[in-house]
Amino acid sequence: MPAKDDPVVIKKYANRRLYNTGTSTYVTLEDLAEMVKKGEDFTVQDAKSGEDITHPVLTQIIFELENKDGQNMLPIPFLRQLISFYGDQMQMVVPSFLEQSMIAFAKEQERFREQMKDAMGKTPMDMMKISTPMKAIEEQAKRNIELFQNAMRMFTPFPTPGAGEEPDGKAEKADDLQDLKEQIAAMQRKLDQMGKG
Repeated sequence: MPAKDDPVVIKKYANRRLYNTGTSTYVTLEDLAEMVKKGEDFTVQDAKSGEDITHPVLTQIIFELENKDGQNMLPIPFLRQLISFYGDQMQMVVPSFLEQSMIAFAKEQERFREQMKDAMGKTPMDMMKISTPMKAIEEQAKRNIELFQNAMRMFTPFPTPGAGEEPDGKAEKADDLQDLKEQIAAMQRKLDQMGKG
């Protein structure tokens, strides 16, 4: 029996059936999506091998939701950009960036919901204040884009020799190279810390 705070174990059988060991019932992908929405933690294991298959099952839920009528949430440019990062040197940065962005977005969304709840039943002038959370979400998105662009600059290949060089700029290039090395080392330390956390 799992401890109270332990995630519920969902077992996936060869016939694709999913069994919730917490409730001793068979469940569907829709049921798992509802559990996610309610904040219920679970892991999915292959019933035969015991392998953790939570990631592919969650990905399958997103695929199913994206294919439902009119529920496309992931824009095509985002999907193309995401695909382009696979196998790229940025691949190791993308997961933590997306995770932090979604955490920040969820916090802004919660604040927005609270302000909506407080605004209901108030005067039209009070209702006009609701646009503030949307601006906060836009600002957060802009900050996230800036952070990501800065991270991408750190992984850009070194400039080709002779490009934009001044004849007497050797000392300046050495300083730039040292700065870049320090930035890469700092980014690596941050990534190592995120991996440990």
